[in-house]
Amino acid sequence: MQKSRASFTVFFEDPFWVGVYEREEPGGLTACRVVFGAEPKDGEIYEWMLQNWAQLHFGPPLADVRRPREENPKRARRMARRSLAVQGVGTKAQQALALARGAGKQARAAARREQEQADRERRFALRVQRRKEKHRGR
Repeated sequence: MQKSRASFTVFFEDPFWVGVYEREEPGGLTACRVVFGAEPKDGEIYEWMLQNWAQLHFGPPLADVRRPREENPKRARRMARRSLAVQGVGTKAQQALALARGAGKQARAAARREQEQADRERRFALRVQRRKEKHRGR
């Protein structure tokens, strides 16, 4: 049987109220961040979720890295220190949001590169056209 878990947490992140929607599924944990203006009431959050559910953009799934509990406390402390050094501090939802931000950043960089390449080609074609007009005797 596959188990899924979802939670929506609203908190104040100066100067706005922010909601984080987390989905934990067999494929991993995905998260979505929503920014509200003023402090939303429970009913407003429920209405917003009903109306805007389809527009939520979840990031790529973060792999579930649970391990069985270890008996030796010294080994557990050492492993925890190593995992913090590799992953960094933060909740799984924060890590999932960071992963989504990174993916968006890469997509924007690729689009910007393509746009700059198209601009360079357009300017080059314009320069070539001007040169040809000069040589036509005008």
